Amino acid sequence: MRRSLGLIIGAALCVLAGCAPGTTDSSGGNGSAPNKLTYVYFTDGPDEQTTRALIKQFEQETGATVELQILPFAELEQQLQGRIASNNAPDVARVHVLPVFEDALLDLKSAGQDIGGQYLDAAQDYIHGDGGALVAVPSDLTMNGPFINVDQFTKAGVAPPSADKPWTWDELVTAARKVQQANGKPFAIAYDKSGHRVSGMFNQFGTNLFGTDGKVDFDPAKARRAVGRFVELTQQGVMSKDFWLESGTKYKGANDIFLTGDAPVYFSGNWQVSQFAKDAKFQWAAAPNPCAARCGGYPGGKFMAAFKQSANPRLAAKFVAFMNSRPAQEKFAKEAKFLPTRKDLVAEGVQYPDRSADMAMFLADVKRTDPGSYASNYSPGFSPTATAVVKELAAAVAGQQSVDDTVAKIRAAAEKNLEVARK
Repeated sequence: MRRSLGLIIGAALCVLAGCAPGTTDSSGGNGSAPNKLTYVYFTDGPDEQTTRALIKQFEQETGATVELQILPFAELEQQLQGRIASNNAPDVARVHVLPVFEDALLDLKSAGQDIGGQYLDAAQDYIHGDGGALVAVPSDLTMNGPFINVDQFTKAGVAPPSADKPWTWDELVTAARKVQQANGKPFAIAYDKSGHRVSGMFNQFGTNLFGTDGKVDFDPAKARRAVGRFVELTQQGVMSKDFWLESGTKYKGANDIFLTGDAPVYFSGNWQVSQFAKDAKFQWAAAPNPCAARCGGYPGGKFMAAFKQSANPRLAAKFVAFMNSRPAQEKFAKEAKFLPTRKDLVAEGVQYPDRSADMAMFLADVKRTDPGSYASNYSPGFSPTATAVVKELAAAVAGQQSVDDTVAKIRAAAEKNLEVARK
């Protein structure tokens, strides 16, 4: 039902948007010429040029032509829904969610590319459809994690944690406050205003929004400990209370607080490495996630999928396989400072040309991360519930509701959003 509703909405959007780019082919295919593919893509920035280079290599090796169509992330899902509804899907797309497109996705195995077993075990349940169809591959991985201002830690005489000995949450807060006070800074910790980032803290305290059984798995007692700690940190001035009360329910990165030196510890993720390498005016480093009931970070990432409407399904599947081959993923990870999803590269590590120690810190946390966190992040109910997490947590930070009420409202939102997603 969710998919049907999506197609109806998509058709309406398609009428409004004129279904651009591309043309509509009602004959049963997407109209791609023989030996030509369209690849719908959204870029995180440093990955675009690497993607173009890999496409050029694919074209040289196969004689095919690939048209890269870059869309803003905010328009991606609606545009794809509209094109699917008008039988004009691209051949291949980079997406951040799969369930909304599930019925439209090509079985890569039936198109000649049985490659699913090469990627993280934790993602296997989410890239296979009915009858074991391989409907996508996880194409890159992100991992939440903290950064530290090394200059401020050094001045305070505080040694940061090593990759194999993460701090507890108590140890991290104690160290961050000592560094804050030694440097005269307004805050000890900066934390992205993000339901995804807070979900990482939930996981560290032993619970997830959704479980591996596909149901809501938000344990109230464990969640109360996480929410209570978070609210306490804002009340004590360890984190900025005002930052969490600004911008409503919208995502807001706290990278400016870290880059201006106003907090020695910043919780975000590996996608910040390229920016900090360019913009930070001080020495900095990635650190392992702190532990509570569990250690490790929280995953995110993208998928690459082909569509049934492709006029060249075997070529589309071949392109997906090429872009996620070992050499291609390794190049993509090195140049864009991303994390690989291939089991061989995760096990062996990637030798990044610079900031290699920071990327290795994130890779170390990949191995510690709870497999259940993948199930939570890949749930069709996750995105709207992450928005609810920000809303309810901000209300708690503002003193408008208790920790118990906050947890109850987040769980109710998770149950409602999952029900809606499955209709």
